[in-house]
Amino acid sequence: MESLKGSIVETIFRNYENGYTVALLETKDEVITLTGTFSRDVSGESIEVFGKRVNHPKYGEQFQVDMYSTILPTDLEQIENYLSSGLIKGVGKHTAKKIVKVFKENTFDIIQNTPEKLTDIEGIGEKKADMIAKSFQEQADVKEIMMFLQSHNISTNYSIKIYKEYGKNTINVIKDNPYRLAEEIYGIGFKLADKIAASLGVEKDSPYRISSGVKYVLAEYALRGHTYTPYKSLVKATAELLETSVNNIEDEIRNMAFTDKIHIETLDSELVVYYLPYHTAEVNVCKNLINLANTDQGISEEEVFMYLESDEDNSIALTDMQKEAVVQSIINGVTVITGGPGTGKTTIILSILKIFEKMNKKVLLCAPTGRAAKRITESTGREAKTIHRLLEYAFGEDDSNLTFNKNENSPLDCHAIIVDEMSMVDILLMNNLLKALKRGTRLIIVGDVDQLPSVGAGNVLADIIKSNTIKTIRLDMIFRQSQGSMIVQNAHAVNKGTMPLLNKKDSDFYFIRANNTSSIVELIVELYKERLPSKYGFISMKDIQVLSPMKKGDAGVIELNKKIQAAVNPPSKMKREKTFGKYTFRTGDKVMQVKNNYQTEWKLTDNNFVTGEGIYNGDIGSIIFIDETEQEMHVLFDDEKEVVYSFSQLDELILAYATTVHKSQGSEFPVIIMPMVWGPPMLLT
Repeated sequence: MESLKGSIVETIFRNYENGYTVALLETKDEVITLTGTFSRDVSGESIEVFGKRVNHPKYGEQFQVDMYSTILPTDLEQIENYLSSGLIKGVGKHTAKKIVKVFKENTFDIIQNTPEKLTDIEGIGEKKADMIAKSFQEQADVKEIMMFLQSHNISTNYSIKIYKEYGKNTINVIKDNPYRLAEEIYGIGFKLADKIAASLGVEKDSPYRISSGVKYVLAEYALRGHTYTPYKSLVKATAELLETSVNNIEDEIRNMAFTDKIHIETLDSELVVYYLPYHTAEVNVCKNLINLANTDQGISEEEVFMYLESDEDNSIALTDMQKEAVVQSIINGVTVITGGPGTGKTTIILSILKIFEKMNKKVLLCAPTGRAAKRITESTGREAKTIHRLLEYAFGEDDSNLTFNKNENSPLDCHAIIVDEMSMVDILLMNNLLKALKRGTRLIIVGDVDQLPSVGAGNVLADIIKSNTIKTIRLDMIFRQSQGSMIVQNAHAVNKGTMPLLNKKDSDFYFIRANNTSSIVELIVELYKERLPSKYGFISMKDIQVLSPMKKGDAGVIELNKKIQAAVNPPSKMKREKTFGKYTFRTGDKVMQVKNNYQTEWKLTDNNFVTGEGIYNGDIGSIIFIDETEQEMHVLFDDEKEVVYSFSQLDELILAYATTVHKSQGSEFPVIIMPMVWGPPMLLT
């Protein structure tokens, strides 16, 4: 890593949101352009930068800064420049000149150690002297904090996030408990926090370390869908992770239970451990479901059948099973309707809506994702919202804690609510939804229990059905419009454990054999780029989606994205690009949002007056513009929402030519290409 020392003679550009800066550094040998993230404006300062020289295709040689530190100047003119740079409150050029004229090379020492002497200068009273001293100390604090963070191999981007969170207390917070970073700073997980802790000399058997390790293992189980972890498994996994004694771990688990961070109980003769929010959510969901289910809705089956019969002349005829689903949904407090593709779930929802409308009952429609909500809006002609929007999400004072305005104190105003794609709803979201329902509200749950469970913890739909306490209608008949689809037929065949039909002539399902993974990848790229568009007229970016069961490996999402990107959107002098992490983003690329960001602003491209907030995990769009000067990337999503991302936000995006099956859940695409390579059986189900 190369280092340079010099003075910032000009700041060409600074993004005050993310700290990205382009500036000119004058050293004793040269004037060179610096690019990088700085925690503050360094105009006029003497600094030492660490990084590497790069050659920009448009702007020539630049120095890419990874770390930097401020050097207090010793030259009188530079001291004046530093004081008047705007960093020190209450000091302009005129005041700086007067201070330096009196104190000369001792200026900084006077400000730091005997600031009362500043009052000897005309125009500086006690109040102003105190302001100058405090401001000077703040700059020293920032320098110390940034150097402290960078000395522990924390990148500038993360350093800025940490400093924004903890301010002048940053060093004390991290020295006291570096594991707070894993819980409070997005992007810093346990393993990185553990490295920082090790560099600070934190003992392996520190209670902070063990507590954080326990939470990490619980979180890993939650990522696999589990709301609790068997006690023995938790202890064993934590001991392996931390390389510390089982006794220490068991002691800390007991302490965490005593302080209500976790909950321990016995299930089916086995001791299990919950992260407390999951246990609270499970208890509340059970209680609220039973309360809703046990509420008399005051209408009989006969009355509902009368509504159905009055509608049969001008609507699609329902089968007996579909009629049963409609009736049960209206007479019960809670009803589950489950079935695979093509079994008529949407038709049932439409019939339920029509009857409630005849009864003058207000019904709300929702789904876990924006794409699923959009699809139900299109199929029913009624507005559907994401569950988060329906519950009116909000944030606490620190802009990090997600809350909902709709809750037990301010419930939703409706007689019934229909939740589609229920298999994607996790236990925490279900808890928040149920808290917002008044007793007497009908809850109608629709979903395919055989789909992949939610990404978050809790297999809610399957568990509700298995409980046998909630009225459940299972749909197993494939309707006429779906009977010709080999996709639908094969989905049901696989679900039943029978061999699907492959390569039926002129069908919508086709299987191509290949000898090895390399051949599979080459074939996928060929199908995506040439064969499917040329034969059927599909637009690759818009119509074709590659789905892989896995992220890693030659046929995994990461490598497939690189291969497809290279084929359909290669580098070009006409296209701007930005490398961030393992991805190089290029104008025209297909991308996906990978975390819910409820505060990201968007505008509709066809109407700049329509704006809003919220981009969600799984939303797909394309890059329409990359602005190096402003350090921004513009993405147009499928629903015509344009979002401007600062470069520091690019960890929220990935390439999306290929994505995992899990990420695609709740979505529909005209064409799917899926590699099937030998791997863990779980991934191939």
